[in-house]
Amino acid sequence: MNLFSLLVCRHLIKDKVISNLSNEFYATDITVSLIDKAEKLGLSGNLIRGYLINLLTEKPNLVSQTIEKSGGKIGESLKKAFINDIKILQPILKNSIKFVENEFVNNYQPTILKTNKNLIEIEKLIDNAKNTEEIAEIFINYYRQYGYGDIANYRAFRWDNKLIGIKHFENMQLSDLIGYDHQKELLIGNTEAFINKKPANNVLLVGARGTGKSSSVKSLANEYYDRGLRLLQLTKPQLKNLPEIMEELRQFASKRFIIFLDDLSFEESEAEYKYLKSAIEGSVEARPENVLIYATSNRRHLIRETWRDRNDSQDELYRDDSVNETISLSDRFGLIIYYYAPSQAEYLEIIRFMLKKQGIELDDEKLRIEGLRWEMTHSGRNGRTAQQFVTNYLGQR
Repeated sequence: MNLFSLLVCRHLIKDKVISNLSNEFYATDITVSLIDKAEKLGLSGNLIRGYLINLLTEKPNLVSQTIEKSGGKIGESLKKAFINDIKILQPILKNSIKFVENEFVNNYQPTILKTNKNLIEIEKLIDNAKNTEEIAEIFINYYRQYGYGDIANYRAFRWDNKLIGIKHFENMQLSDLIGYDHQKELLIGNTEAFINKKPANNVLLVGARGTGKSSSVKSLANEYYDRGLRLLQLTKPQLKNLPEIMEELRQFASKRFIIFLDDLSFEESEAEYKYLKSAIEGSVEARPENVLIYATSNRRHLIRETWRDRNDSQDELYRDDSVNETISLSDRFGLIIYYYAPSQAEYLEIIRFMLKKQGIELDDEKLRIEGLRWEMTHSGRNGRTAQQFVTNYLGQR
């Protein structure tokens, strides 16, 4: 392979494993490096092929970066340059060459196989590809759908001066949430519109504690990951960094981001709510079209308000201005979804569903007695209380 003829995947030249493949002097060093990569990445089978696919999907190149920034577009000239590179790499990608007769490299089984279904699918598609153009199209479609690197690997992120992928993100699905069908319908409808690049609103989920508001938002990242949705959770102090964060998300135009603010509320003395107001509506710079804000709160108006604030005897000359200020933040959320505490029947049904997922079915009377006894010694009826009951029941068996 003449790697120096690569046009857009030049980063491969700097990789010691790939650049030394044609030099038998480095055969042992390459084997050692590939075994190390296999154990860390969970690669199996032909390690050279697996490692090359990993480099093409993990490390940025001009094609993947262009597709991300342009919202999925790629120019014909750039595409031809990429096809040129794939032609050079095709003998490895099609698994048509062996690295001498080395069983460790050609057929390796790692201690822990980390199955990445996306990369497994890429390998299958390459095996069935008829020509170089089809192989190139496989990678282009992957970049369009998933991106590259962490954007492709993670469903949810946190912010630490850059996007940091959350490795152990809860695998919550909307179907795991019992009841609240109307609320889920509103949330899904708005999110579907957002993903389909139609007009969509920022969302405030408000209501009783433990009713599944946060879980509903988290589940969206799992439900719509394959369609380009990603979740970014921010803390209240990070709201002052919203302009910087928005600019970063703007660079990933082919993905849709929900900025998630959990359990949000403010004291009137806290200035962070003004940053949020400006980011949602009011800033000179427009919010990126690939970003929405979803927040959960137990407070309808988000900013704490007292009876004194509505007292005619308070010192402020224009009292109505003060009242309007406290409610103006929640008014900026175009869709407000209310979550009410479940009825007794709904509460018991949540417990029944959770136990059934664990292979346990209780008769109606025992379920009612045990569930209500637990409720009376805890903080009322809600999904969180139901989950705590199930955890205790499973732990005591």
